[in-house]
Amino acid sequence: MGCYDCCMRCLGGVPYCSLVATLLCFSGIALFCGCGHQALTETERLIETYFARNLQDYITLAYIIQYFQYVIYGLASFFFLYCIMLLAEGFYTTSAARQTFGEFRSTMCGRCLSSTFIAMTYLLAVLWLLVFAFSALPVYFFYNMDATCHTIDVLTETPASINQLCVDARQYGLLPWNAVPGKACGMTLSSICKTREYRITYDLYIAAFAGAGITLLALLTYTASTTYNFAVLRYLGRKGIGSVQLVLSQVYLTQLRQLLREERKGCDLYGKLHRDREGALCSPYADTDL
Repeated sequence: MGCYDCCMRCLGGVPYCSLVATLLCFSGIALFCGCGHQALTETERLIETYFARNLQDYITLAYIIQYFQYVIYGLASFFFLYCIMLLAEGFYTTSAARQTFGEFRSTMCGRCLSSTFIAMTYLLAVLWLLVFAFSALPVYFFYNMDATCHTIDVLTETPASINQLCVDARQYGLLPWNAVPGKACGMTLSSICKTREYRITYDLYIAAFAGAGITLLALLTYTASTTYNFAVLRYLGRKGIGSVQLVLSQVYLTQLRQLLREERKGCDLYGKLHRDREGALCSPYADTDL
């Protein structure tokens, strides 16, 4: 086998669909976890600086943010290991599918492992759909805040109307209703929107939302690829059983032909002896009256 043929054979066993899904999953998780972690930190700083004066008003929010940051650490580690296992499973199933029917081997353990990965990936895709929807909430909050700030910049000639435009963090459940001030209005809100912390936080939440969408796409791609590979394994497994039965039937027919050939030789030998003795050849079995 030449170098070109060897390379083509190696490239033929690469699970390109699983490889693309792995790259998408790594990039999506990196965006979601990295940007989400930093966005939560910046959100706590914004709430502490502009929307709450008392520590007790946002202490619960600080604990929740810290809890979500630990969850992000766990998600990053879990998806890194899980994507590696899915990629390895893709290499196994694809290399098995590339073989010919005679050389194909599919064990019950391999099929059970593939079906387990299908169920787990499908469940993760459903759960991650909820995460994707949840990650849209902070983007919606900052979008409304940015739209309000844009309206304030347009209505700079009427200060009375500007003071009526507010963003209340208590309406979104970020702060308790007794928090002071809990909201920002007018030019105060406009100055918040022009700060560097606000812009960075807004962009980080958009990146985290995009990362969640990329991860969801990767999980759906994994689901399609693992389902297809499992179907190919089952199909080739049945073809392998059929080929074994065909081989056994061919062996049986070969033995039957040999027996018939030996019986024909015996009949020819008996006929030759019968002709040589001019019909005087008697049967070795005694005549019996029935």
